[in-house]
Amino acid sequence: MVPRRCGFRTVQRHGINMTNAPSQRRLRRSNQPELASRFATLAQEAALCRACPRLAERGAVLGPPNGSLTPRVLFIGEAPGRRGADRTRVPFHGDASGRCFEYLLASAGLTREEVFITNAVLCCPADDARNHPPTTAEVRQCGRFLGRTLDMLRPPVVATVGAIALRSLGYLIKHRWHLSEVSGTIIRLQDFLLVPLYHPSPRVLHTVRSQSQQEADFQILARCIQASRPRKPRAGARPTAT
Repeated sequence: MVPRRCGFRTVQRHGINMTNAPSQRRLRRSNQPELASRFATLAQEAALCRACPRLAERGAVLGPPNGSLTPRVLFIGEAPGRRGADRTRVPFHGDASGRCFEYLLASAGLTREEVFITNAVLCCPADDARNHPPTTAEVRQCGRFLGRTLDMLRPPVVATVGAIALRSLGYLIKHRWHLSEVSGTIIRLQDFLLVPLYHPSPRVLHTVRSQSQQEADFQILARCIQASRPRKPRAGARPTAT
């Protein structure tokens, strides 16, 4: 499969202004205490948010268990599952989707310690019987937290997990992609590389995107992450005159 590359876009809505992102990434790595403090403030704001009536009694899943603040890749899921992250407070952990995600993550040579995982909607839109998809209004409302997370962490690679996750990013950067058309491809944006993925739920695995297909998608993601890493200068190479 040949990765599809699209034109550059500027991310500037919901608080995102990722100009000169590579240099900003180097800067934040040198100032970890300040970054940790800013993230803790964001997580506290999310915990206090009551903007969505249906989710007002649910807790936002955003905090240290989400992963590294200097991630190699930032994953955006749909929302915490009632048997998964809503219970464990760890994104994609504790239910069938989480177990499949962790398998796919390992297949790409990645660990939770080097990635960051968040959701389009930070609170669980479920009742006692089953999960429910978040509404468009809930996704848009929570976009301010997603936008600030991207702006703060400035990941070199972003992977959306599922159609709702891709749509949530679209509200920030005004894209019109459909997951069925761009899944498992690499899309070059102005400040990061985007890899849209299908959700690893049992239903999707059995009806839309098989496990072997999703493993292949994660291999594309792994190559994308490798390509995004700064190249080390060759031994003995002379600096380029400017």
